[in-house]
Amino acid sequence: MGGIVVAMPKQKDAGRIAEWIKRSDIWEEIITCDNGSEVLRTIESREISLVIASRKLKDMGYEELYHYLPHDVNMLLLTKIADCELYSSNVIILQIPFKVGDLLNSVRMLLPTGYRRTKKKPAVRSDGDKLTIDKAKLLLMDRNNMTEPEAYRYLQKSSMDMGRTMAETAHMLLTLNAD
Repeated sequence: MGGIVVAMPKQKDAGRIAEWIKRSDIWEEIITCDNGSEVLRTIESREISLVIASRKLKDMGYEELYHYLPHDVNMLLLTKIADCELYSSNVIILQIPFKVGDLLNSVRMLLPTGYRRTKKKPAVRSDGDKLTIDKAKLLLMDRNNMTEPEAYRYLQKSSMDMGRTMAETAHMLLTLNAD
């Protein structure tokens, strides 16, 4: 199985794009790089099918990077300038700013057929986690006059905002509100 390389001069931007792709269930092996040399080293050591890159990296432009890519690796070029010269049909341009859906559709189009990860089964909560979540919901319902669905939604949104599981968020809520 291969992977996707996201190459941006700012790691924060590369990480954001990688997260969008991971969340969309397109593929989970995504490597982020901030320079062309790192991209090329990654391609030498792993099977890569797609490089998502900006026009300029820290050490080279997209033209030079594309020149060194194997012929079976596609490139998705993210750029503000839509009239870049393209050297091959393996390079597709996505103009910045773009919608996340457009990025994901372009990635799907450029990956080989059948090159998708399988969906993960949802995690099963333990009885202890369920009990913790129920206690946190009861606390919210009691102290904030929430209904059960409102309390559940509050825990759910808070956990997503903090990047934690609902059980962790419920535990934190209970710990902070311990009498």
